[in-house]
Amino acid sequence: MPDTPRPEHPRPDLTRDRWINLNGRWEFELDPGLSGVARGLPDAARLVSEIIVPFCPESRLSGVENTDFMPGVWYRRTFTVPEEWSEMRVMLRFEAVDYLTQAWVNGQHVGTHRGGYTPFGFDITSALKRGENVLMVFAQDDTRSPLQPSGKQSERYESHGCHYTRTTGIWQTVWLEAVPAAHVERLRIVPVPEAGVMRVDVHAAGAASGGEVRLHVQAEGETVADVTGRMQGGVALMGCHVPDVHLWTPEDPFLYDVAVTLTGRDGTRDEVRSYAGMRDLGIDGPALLLNGKPKFQRLVLDQGFYPEGIYTAPTDDDLRNDIEISKGLGFDGARLHMRVFERRTLYWADKLGYLVWDEFPNWGLDLRDPAALARVHEEWSEVLERDMNHPSIVGWCPFNETATSQDPDTLRAIYRATKLADPTRPCIDTSGYVHTESTDVYDCHCYEQDVQKFAERFEAMSDGGDAWYNFPENDVPWQGQPYFVSEYGGIWWNPGQAGDADWGYGERPRSAQEFIERYRGLSEALLRHPKMCGFCYTQLTDVEQEVNGLYTYDRKPKFDPAIIREINQQPAAIEA
Repeated sequence: MPDTPRPEHPRPDLTRDRWINLNGRWEFELDPGLSGVARGLPDAARLVSEIIVPFCPESRLSGVENTDFMPGVWYRRTFTVPEEWSEMRVMLRFEAVDYLTQAWVNGQHVGTHRGGYTPFGFDITSALKRGENVLMVFAQDDTRSPLQPSGKQSERYESHGCHYTRTTGIWQTVWLEAVPAAHVERLRIVPVPEAGVMRVDVHAAGAASGGEVRLHVQAEGETVADVTGRMQGGVALMGCHVPDVHLWTPEDPFLYDVAVTLTGRDGTRDEVRSYAGMRDLGIDGPALLLNGKPKFQRLVLDQGFYPEGIYTAPTDDDLRNDIEISKGLGFDGARLHMRVFERRTLYWADKLGYLVWDEFPNWGLDLRDPAALARVHEEWSEVLERDMNHPSIVGWCPFNETATSQDPDTLRAIYRATKLADPTRPCIDTSGYVHTESTDVYDCHCYEQDVQKFAERFEAMSDGGDAWYNFPENDVPWQGQPYFVSEYGGIWWNPGQAGDADWGYGERPRSAQEFIERYRGLSEALLRHPKMCGFCYTQLTDVEQEVNGLYTYDRKPKFDPAIIREINQQPAAIEA
């Protein structure tokens, strides 16, 4: 393990040169009674043990490897701010901490954040001193709370079924960044390739009103646009013409380099670097469109767990590798399932040409309780703000497998909020079930293992009949939207298994050949269906006791990838 694990910039779509990675060895202490504040831990001279950040304490890479419930955890480390940052604002940034976070610098409370999956930051300038500074972080976590989204984290002591080892506390990079008082907070990039236009909204903080903004766009080192504008309040609405548009596609994921320079009224300058892909999405009857053409989405379910890091990939190369092995199997993309993946996953998806559906880990929330709406809206809004610019994202999915007892108004409200934030992408109100009338795409989950019975479930749709429903008495009727089976297969395959602890779906095939025949039959039934806009196979890799992956948990192929690729890459009826 290097001195600084996960040393790469954690926010590749908005970078500056002035930043410091705080990953590495921190002091650490459990707080089972949530009494640390009362006991004076914000001012403690040291904590009782150590941990390797950014790996959660449940993981082997953290050096702690405690898989019991941990209601509260404390972290401590020291840092020094470079002298050249003395005239700037210093931001303390966390990519993700599960779940409720407080931070102190030199004993001064600098901020609180609720949410286990989204980045946040605090301006710590006023708390800093020359020389060594002390950072203290406290995280509370309760996966058994009905108002805490926990996704696939186990609510029992042990992992079971499709619920896995929990993640508590810091699980992504912690870093410092220096910014001028007037600085860029975020960009909103909207490609309009048919018109040859790239729209860039520059959102800024500090005394930015009236400042000048320069937008500079390059393609492979050549300038294609260079325009200036003015900040009005906290935003500059910029736009530029992009000649001879080079489209972003899975086969050719071309990216433009984007640089934005903000010059404040006080003369200070802030330059950030980003990138953009020129592509558009649409719907035409039952088909999902990519750049104006029907695109059958060949997706795989990816849960993003790692044997040594759990939620956190050991290295950046591991994130890239997961996409590469998926593409090697002939998948165009993935449902990034029941958690918010780190930003560098989306960066590699953008770079490698990989279509993804962004999801929220709604399991654990009691959606009968109206209070759950506030928890979802609070964090899902941060997901949308964080991920909006990635060309790889082709849809939003804020809920998965919601119960018949849900409050449908919660689903409707989040769907509307999603569409207000981003009208350019389709949104599924709840994947699988139970659908409301508010959904751009209709989907189901079907783990029928008999190929003939599986195909028969969707026959009626071919001739203008009704769709197949997970809950026909509760789902609203299909209205002709694009329809796909967003979970299927899950074929249980782990030769040599000892005991019955592991599981998958259905009866295990008796041979590798029987597995391939079943996989082929199920997949071809969807590829050849004239009303099917895509599929999503469960799943890319095994996860702990769930052994229905095409790769093992440690990323070894169970079958020759070329065989799966040949099946997946067959022409689809809807693309004809």
